[in-house]
Amino acid sequence: MSANTLFVRLEGPLQAWGDQQSKFLIRRTAEAPTKSGLIGMLCAALGINRHEAAKEWLPKLAALPMGVRIDVPGVRWWDYHTVGARMEMRTAEGKTKPGAMLTRREYLCDASFLVALQGKPDLIAQIETALNAPRWTLYLGRKCCPPSRPLLEYPAGEYSDLLSALKSIPWRKRLEGDQQPATVECLIDWKPTEDQSEAPDNVLIWYDVPRTLEPPSHEPRFVTRTELRVGTEDGVIVAVQPAQSHTPALSRPRADYTNTEYRKKRLERLALDHQLCVFCKAPASSVQHVTYRRGGGYETLDDLRALCRYCHDAVTMIEYGLGMGLDRINPEEFRWRNLIIEKRNEIIKFRSMQTRRRKLAAGEVE
Repeated sequence: MSANTLFVRLEGPLQAWGDQQSKFLIRRTAEAPTKSGLIGMLCAALGINRHEAAKEWLPKLAALPMGVRIDVPGVRWWDYHTVGARMEMRTAEGKTKPGAMLTRREYLCDASFLVALQGKPDLIAQIETALNAPRWTLYLGRKCCPPSRPLLEYPAGEYSDLLSALKSIPWRKRLEGDQQPATVECLIDWKPTEDQSEAPDNVLIWYDVPRTLEPPSHEPRFVTRTELRVGTEDGVIVAVQPAQSHTPALSRPRADYTNTEYRKKRLERLALDHQLCVFCKAPASSVQHVTYRRGGGYETLDDLRALCRYCHDAVTMIEYGLGMGLDRINPEEFRWRNLIIEKRNEIIKFRSMQTRRRKLAAGEVE
C-alpha cells in the first residue's frame, strides 16, 4: 500500500499565518495555516530557496489538495516590532528624523492544527523524508514561532479523500484536564468535479496559493468549511492518553530546621566556632548553610558556619539577590567581604532608623 496522504501537526506557543489582509504596518494572521505558509515550510525542509522555488516546486506543491483540522483555535494576541534602523521617519510637525518604523504583529497563542496533504506517493514520501531531516530550521509562520510538538506525529497513509483522512486521526488532549470540544472545524480545498461543477454555498476564497515567493504573489483557492463531531464514530474519535504530561518538579534537598540531626549539627558547629560569628566575631545566634546539597538532616559540619543575626541576614539577602541555587556564600571567603560589610551596614542603619521611629515623633527622626 502506497501512502498518498501526509499528516503535519502544527502546534506551538505562537503561530502566525499571513493572509491577504496582512499589510506591512499591521500584519494580521489567518485563523488557520495557509497554503503559502505550509509550502514555505516544505521548501525550507527541502532546502529550496525563494528564487529556485518558482521554477519547479511552487506549481508542484500548490497542486497538492490540502485540508486543515482546527483542533484548538487558539487565542489572538498582538505584539509590536520595530523595522529598520535610522530610517527617515516623518514627525507630527511634518519634519523627518532618523528612526525605526513601528509595526504591529498578530499571533495565534496555544493553537493546534492537523494538516493533511494528498498527492502522488513518491512526492509524499519525498516531503516526509525532508520533514524528518529538514535542511533549514522550520517555523510556524514566523521565526519567533517554533513548533512544540513533532511535525510528523502520525505516519502517512492512503485515503480516498481529505475528510476521511482528517477523521482517521484521533483528537487528543494536550494535557490532562483540557476540555474536549463538541466539534472541530475542517478547512478543505474544493475543486470542480463532473458531479459538482458549481461551488457550494459554504465555499470560501483564500488568496494564499503562491505563484512566486520573491516578490510574494498569490492566487485564490476555494475552501469549504466542515464541522466534525468529537467523540463519535462518524466524526473524530478521542485518544485516551494526552499528548503531553505535566513535568513533575525536580526534588531537591531543602533545609529542615526541625530535624533532630540538623539541630545536633547546628550545636556542634556553634561549639566549633566558639559561639562566635565567623565574619565579625560577635556572639553567634544562628548558622549559615554554605551548601544545601545535603540539606534536611544530612548536613556535615563543613556545610554550616556560625553567624550573628546581622551577618546572617546580610548574607541571605545577597544570596537571594544573586539568585543562587544549592551552593551559597561562604562568609569566610575574602571575595564576599566587602559585599557583606556593605549589606550589613545597610541593615543596621535601616533597623536603627526603625527603632528611632518607634520611639520618637516623626519630625525628630531625621
